[in-house]
Amino acid sequence: MAITGENEVIKISEVELSQADPRDFFALLKPRVMSLVVFTAFVGLIIAPGTIHPFMGAVAILCIAVGAGASGALNMWYDADIDAIMTRTAKRPIPAGKVTRNEALVFGIVLSVFSVVTLGLLVNWLAGGLLAFTIFFYAVVYTMWLKRSTPQNIVIGGAAGAFPPMIGWACVTGSISWDSSVLFLIIFLWTPPHFWALALFKQGDYGNAGIPMLPNVAGVRSTQNHILAYAIITAVVGVLPYVMGFAGVVYGLVSLGLGIGFIWYAVRVWTMKIDDQVMKPAKAMFGFSLIYLFTIFAVLLVDGLATSFGV
Repeated sequence: MAITGENEVIKISEVELSQADPRDFFALLKPRVMSLVVFTAFVGLIIAPGTIHPFMGAVAILCIAVGAGASGALNMWYDADIDAIMTRTAKRPIPAGKVTRNEALVFGIVLSVFSVVTLGLLVNWLAGGLLAFTIFFYAVVYTMWLKRSTPQNIVIGGAAGAFPPMIGWACVTGSISWDSSVLFLIIFLWTPPHFWALALFKQGDYGNAGIPMLPNVAGVRSTQNHILAYAIITAVVGVLPYVMGFAGVVYGLVSLGLGIGFIWYAVRVWTMKIDDQVMKPAKAMFGFSLIYLFTIFAVLLVDGLATSFGV
């Protein structure tokens, strides 16, 4: 038996255990990503037609949060090798030596099963099935297959982050509708320009890790073109909740303004000099993209609450 210092690995009969504290396991859940997942799922739940008992609604959001965290843990388990190479991820629990890969795997599987079964039994099995598919899609389709094999990884893989509002909607209605599909599309189309902006100023990290992000494979100019095209499409789709009648005039005006802003930031990236090592426009777009998505769903939430209370 070999015992080392605090937060380091203990080896007992060739079975690795760690001295991680709860904060380390919480970090495996990717809490910042989880918070966005929970928020968009909550919006889908609130604006869906019909009602859900407050307790069941709380259970639904908890299960979605746990499922999102399980996806994060499984992602960190599989990507521990490249996480150790990239500066953005080197301090995550596994490469930092605080949690072992086996612990992360078991943790992720247990949380996945718990969240899916609980949501299915207590709310409905359509929502539970969508949550199960989302976890599978992120952990297997995106993390294990797409991420390391194609520059379109984030385009297809972005579906995993787009399902939560659809799951929230299904928790209330037990169905999938065109309206919930539009919520899915907003996040699905927003994801590529958001991550490609990040990939532009993190090319070195992705290159060192061997991840075929678009700037590393197709070049900066191609990435700029893709970002602009997706920003325009995202801005158009972002207005659809108003056009389709499940969001009000205030949402329509706000989404239009945000969409114009999104396109403006994309144009700044498009006109950015390729040899600009600072890449300030890309960093600015990455920051604004977060504001865009949060505000879009925040206004949808306020609009839905106002409708519920007859305001």
